[in-house]
Amino acid sequence: MSKKTRRQLRAERKAQKEKVRGIRGRIKYLLSNFRLSLTFRIALHYSWQMLRTTLLALIILTVFFAGTVLADLESDMRRIRIADAAQDGTFSQLVIQDEAIEATLWPWPYSDETSPLLQYRVNGLDFHSGSLWLTADACHHTGQTIRIEANLYWPFISWCWLMLGAVLCDLLRMVFFLRNRERLNKSVLSPIRDITEMATTLSANNLSNRINIAGTKNELRDLAVVINSMLDRIERSYNSQKQFVSDASHELRTPIAVIQGYINMLQRWGKSDPEILDEGISAIAQETESMKDLVESLLFLARHDKKTLMMEMAQFDVLDVVSELHREAAMVTPEDTFVLSPAVNCLIEGDRGMIKQVMRILCDNAVKYTPRGGTITIGVEHEPGWCTLSVTDNGPGISSEELPKIFDRFYRSDSARKSEGGGHGLGLSIARIIVMAHGGKLRVRSKVGSGSTFYVVLPEKQDRLHTAKLSTAEAASAGKADH
Repeated sequence: MSKKTRRQLRAERKAQKEKVRGIRGRIKYLLSNFRLSLTFRIALHYSWQMLRTTLLALIILTVFFAGTVLADLESDMRRIRIADAAQDGTFSQLVIQDEAIEATLWPWPYSDETSPLLQYRVNGLDFHSGSLWLTADACHHTGQTIRIEANLYWPFISWCWLMLGAVLCDLLRMVFFLRNRERLNKSVLSPIRDITEMATTLSANNLSNRINIAGTKNELRDLAVVINSMLDRIERSYNSQKQFVSDASHELRTPIAVIQGYINMLQRWGKSDPEILDEGISAIAQETESMKDLVESLLFLARHDKKTLMMEMAQFDVLDVVSELHREAAMVTPEDTFVLSPAVNCLIEGDRGMIKQVMRILCDNAVKYTPRGGTITIGVEHEPGWCTLSVTDNGPGISSEELPKIFDRFYRSDSARKSEGGGHGLGLSIARIIVMAHGGKLRVRSKVGSGSTFYVVLPEKQDRLHTAKLSTAEAASAGKADH
């Protein structure tokens, strides 16, 4: 055979294999796309389960009938073994007491051992004279062999009728189950249909639809409740995100409008007027700095929401950070009085820069809300396993209505909105995130007219596996104001 011929044969075989694979692939594809309704599949499943239980029931009934027949045979055998036979080797009906049994005494001795459970030996089943017969041998009191034949016609007929009745009952149940699958769909599987219909109506502008759980029971009710809870969380998260974007856009719009206004003023007549030029440049620089701070705060929150906020954990004395912040605040705001008390050394594991940022945020808020010439007290206290930092002011305080909202993003109280340096309403949110990332707690106590005190409670030791990536849901649930 030439090489060309062998190549052709290999090519033909390869083509045949690919054809077979293609046919199998198409068959699998068709079978995968052949979808039965859920109710029909459930009906088939439970029909098969009923068939399996029917088979098991037939086996149990068969064993029960066989045990009953053998027990009756053994009872008759006890009477026959001790009774005397006639001259022809037969036993009278007075001895047997059962018309379905025939017994004959054979002249040869019974030599085989009997079963420990049965005092006779079953030879087997035989069909003759239009009936099913059970043949067994036993030992007569004379030592001879007794051959017994039991007619199983009526027990067999009873067994057949019972088996047939059980099978017919299951078949009727299966047929009823399959024929009434639409009723099953309406009564039992209606929550699944409601879930499907409700899911098709969900959109970004319509997240308020929920599954109706009235009339549902057991697992389907649990499924509907879980899905409704999931939709509640999605709606809250989406609304929070939408509010966040709206607030961020609003906060960015103001400095951009101010900058654009001063630029237009400078372009018209500010170039030749040094006083207007200086005013415009100063205002633009101030608004640019404000916008820079806002953008940095937004980036911090975005890193936190994406769980990419990393902390550089190291051991340091928190009193050094507070003392440094105390000196800086006294230089920046000389008109206010800053007091460092109590001041104790406390070693903690954490990100030094982040802890300083928290304290700076709290000090800036205290300066904003404290009247000129007021007193701001910064403290460091140590307890076993914990370190507590505090910032106290003698400002107007926070009302009970505003206290639960002060950690929300972009929230500013009425007094903050009226003040010139009210900020963007992100400081306390950032401070809470940092404290929570260190495994600590941020608490506040305030009384209207008596000032406010913020407490930062931090653990001395950090978990080595702590990644400082705190989810938004955890921060929202654990960072509420403690008042």
